[in-house]
Amino acid sequence: MDGTFRDGVVRLPGDAKQRFYDSGGYGRPAGGNEIELAPVEAAHLLYRGDLDAVTDEDGDRLGFREFLTRTDSVLSFVVYKDLRDRGFYLSPAREGWVGDGIDDATDFVVYPRGKGPSDDEIAYRLRVVGERAPLPAASVDEHVLAIVDEDGELTYFGTEWLSPSGTADPPLPDSLDATLMDDRLLVWEPPESLYEGGFFGQRLAGRNADSGPLQLSLLEAAYLADRGSLELDLATVQGHAEAIEGERFRRRYAAYESLRAAGAVPKSGFKFGADFRVYEEFDGVSDLGHSDKLVRVVEPDHEFLPRELSLDVRLAGGVRKRMVFALTEPTGEIDWLCVERITP
Repeated sequence: MDGTFRDGVVRLPGDAKQRFYDSGGYGRPAGGNEIELAPVEAAHLLYRGDLDAVTDEDGDRLGFREFLTRTDSVLSFVVYKDLRDRGFYLSPAREGWVGDGIDDATDFVVYPRGKGPSDDEIAYRLRVVGERAPLPAASVDEHVLAIVDEDGELTYFGTEWLSPSGTADPPLPDSLDATLMDDRLLVWEPPESLYEGGFFGQRLAGRNADSGPLQLSLLEAAYLADRGSLELDLATVQGHAEAIEGERFRRRYAAYESLRAAGAVPKSGFKFGADFRVYEEFDGVSDLGHSDKLVRVVEPDHEFLPRELSLDVRLAGGVRKRMVFALTEPTGEIDWLCVERITP
């Protein structure tokens, strides 16, 4: 069977609806028994040998090689074939081809196994990304990202928007004596509850010490100053911190404050290359488990590079944590984007 390539679609005549749409989930009905295919679907059928050729506007018959390169469908073909091989039906997210509510960033809608285009049930929206293509953070809206590297290998990342949560609700002291240093603050006579009950700071004498002064990060210092727990006020701490870190401090502080307000306990994520490691279940330092998430604070217009995104997600997964990006405005408005590797 030959198809006809016109206006960006391939039209198939004869019994194509029964042969390809009804039994295989390809294309969309175009009246009678005819169907229309997106180029990537036609390329897949050409590859399988189910189509002999596609005839273009000039009457030239194109085989798989000619058609794939003509339509520049290589990355989409790699993803489409992989998911087909895994037992999924999927449809190109073209206007008028799938249901309402599909955004422009979606390349395919993938149906649950055993379902197809006529079942009106979508497993997930999928986006095809090349290894070197910048990926705006704000454009990722709970898509599955299918990242194709330079070898043609595929990695799938699931994305979802989260709200932070936790169980911590420590009592806070009043007006503690403290000294502001270059990049931290020292609390000389902290109550036991500040560290043990709230996990603020670290012992100056090391983690094996059970008393003595605490060294706090500037984020912790700003949070406690804002709540009257230090003799220093917020403006003093914040001005000092911004002189060191610039506007980024405000973004990181907004994320820190939001996590604390939700009952989570954020601590430095330096060892993991992140801004924070986050404990959600927290009943005190003496009963401290493993942190649940790594958080990196980025601007809302941040563009991910897939290689860097893969590094963050792989590292988080390797230490049994979830990777979260806090898309933070200086005003404190935050969107929490979780990205993790999945297997379809």
